[in-house]
Amino acid sequence: VQVVESGGGLVQAGGSLRLSCAASGSTLSIGVFGWYRQAPGKQRELVAAIGSGGSTNYADSVAGRCTISRDNAKNTVYLQLNSLKPEDTAVYYCNVQTFRDGWVDNWGQGTQVTVSS
Repeated sequence: VQVVESGGGLVQAGGSLRLSCAASGSTLSIGVFGWYRQAPGKQRELVAAIGSGGSTNYADSVAGRCTISRDNAKNTVYLQLNSLKPEDTAVYYCNVQTFRDGWVDNWGQGTQVTVSS
């Protein structure tokens, strides 16, 4: 399974970004899509996740500013980030759970989001 993120970049505080993540390969059974982020010197943390049925989960730090959505036909997940803050600066990683003799986590290479004050 290949996982490719896109959409990161440099944005001013208060701005918005839309991240995309496309999965390809053995993608017949995709479970949860998740977006994580890792800032310098910090652990990777969950930002948002969306289940196969559309249920969502958000970190408290982004709740109300962030929307995760998925397009099952395209095996793609999106993360809309609004009202960005400098503390949102991090590398954002996409995680795709696929089923093959059990659920397997597949990670993308990450996309940098930098929010200037």
